[in-house]
Amino acid sequence: MRVGLYPGTFDPITLGHLDIIRRATTLVDKLVIGVAINRDKGPLFELTERVALITSECAKLQEETGVEVVVHPFENLLINCARDVGAQMIIRGLRAVADFEYEYQMVGMNRKLDDSIETVFLMAEAEHQAIASKLVKEIARLGGDVSKFVTPTVNAELLKRFAK
Repeated sequence: MRVGLYPGTFDPITLGHLDIIRRATTLVDKLVIGVAINRDKGPLFELTERVALITSECAKLQEETGVEVVVHPFENLLINCARDVGAQMIIRGLRAVADFEYEYQMVGMNRKLDDSIETVFLMAEAEHQAIASKLVKEIARLGGDVSKFVTPTVNAELLKRFAK
């Protein structure tokens, strides 16, 4: 069974993330969405909220593709998370050339830690390349319309969060 791990903070999950998830399901039999617990980033959504949103957004995709999609929170090293879930590959999304430099360093370090786990890069579709969770949150916080960047469910959650 081919198992892939797609890690991120997903704060919040965007259409760009969902694009990568959809395309990753063509590469694996099981896709684990690794939700990073990164206390340094100070997430807008609590871990339980992020897990619930991702689970909800991926339910239909799982039905459509027949690929098992599992949401798995983690706070350890990415390579250890990959081992924990039995992943043979880590899937990373790239938006622009700027992402590549950081990802290149990560791959090098991960290969030193465990060279049996490959990293696969998927480029976001052109229509999603500018989407970043950080920017989505900033636009929403300032009262802008983020409905072009997130699903209706996530948009509603952002509206609720910033209505306070």
